Amino acid sequence: MPGEPITVVVDPEVANAYRSASDDERRKLDLLVSLRLRDATRSKESLKEVMRQVSKNAQERGLTPEILQSSLTQDDAEC
Repeated sequence: MPGEPITVVVDPEVANAYRSASDDERRKLDLLVSLRLRDATRSKESLKEVMRQVSKNAQERGLTPEILQSSLTQDDAEC
């Protein structure tokens, strides 16, 4: 499937996993991300509802507001 390159910011662990993946694994990951983004942009859900769901999922995985703020502050310092 021909596609158009975009840049997506991810955490370092995800970036390292993607970079170390084989070409075949990267193609599969590219397709997975493309399909997920397509679903998200075609969704009838409001952006606010999508963001609520993302927040809920992150919290269920242990991301707290403090951890998020620390990560964002660290990223700003690196820029």
